[in-house]
Amino acid sequence: MLWTIAAVLVVLWLLGLVAFHITAWVIHVLIVAAIIVVVYNLVAGRRGTRV
Repeated sequence: MLWTIAAVLVVLWLLGLVAFHITAWVIHVLIVAAIIVVVYNLVAGRRGTRV
């Protein structure tokens, strides 16, 4: 689920990078959100495998 959200956010970022030069700050917010989701998933995954 989190990987899907991260992939969607990255795709939206790439589309926005090409298509919407005017709203550049929104695209950067999307990429930061995608990175946060990926990092959270990595941390949560490691925590679950230590049991």
